[in-house]
Amino acid sequence: MWLRWARLAGRFLSYSLAGYAAWLALMLPLYRFVDPPLSNLMLLHAVQGDAVSNSWTPLSRISPALLGAVLASEDANYCQHWGVDWGAVREAMQHNGGGASTIPMQTVKNLFLWNGKTVLRKVPEVPLAYAANLIWGKPRLLEIYLNIAEWGPGIFGVEAASQHYFHTSAATLTSHQASLLAAVLPNPIRRDAGNPGAALRSHAASVRRQLNSGPNRTACVLP
Repeated sequence: MWLRWARLAGRFLSYSLAGYAAWLALMLPLYRFVDPPLSNLMLLHAVQGDAVSNSWTPLSRISPALLGAVLASEDANYCQHWGVDWGAVREAMQHNGGGASTIPMQTVKNLFLWNGKTVLRKVPEVPLAYAANLIWGKPRLLEIYLNIAEWGPGIFGVEAASQHYFHTSAATLTSHQASLLAAVLPNPIRRDAGNPGAALRSHAASVRRQLNSGPNRTACVLP
């Protein structure tokens, strides 16, 4: 009896994994040309009954200041790595025992996977990050990330965030506003770009210093 149920469970798991792999094989190349209508994180919010605000904005209509600020804050070596920044991972492991999620890793997590810091999620997340980087390319990958990232409770995409916090479009964000939005991303539930506390202001100032003194981080995403 138990053996039969174990076989059925194993068969169901095998079919589920095969179906999931087939879905990913379809969605990855499709999203190179088609804007994702929603992410798994948006779907979770909707299922829980939360209001979800989102408006898709092409990369060409997003302030270059915001692009640079997000790259400086979230993925300093975005233009150099192929999906995973192993140097940053090793440094994070040495200092706090944690990982370092790149923008490709965060993007595939939000689109295809689930939240929570688990080693199990890293098993599909790492190869998916490499695949997304290869199939989409740097500009498209950043465009998808900025449009599905959560910038506050139920606020998805940089256009919705710009309108919510600063009553302006993503195209007209100043460097100050852009740095505040970038500083929100590590913890968008507790941080408020429209009413920044001391820690958020300090983080934003650090982002601006990196932009003013560091290399051109947007070289691989802007013509």
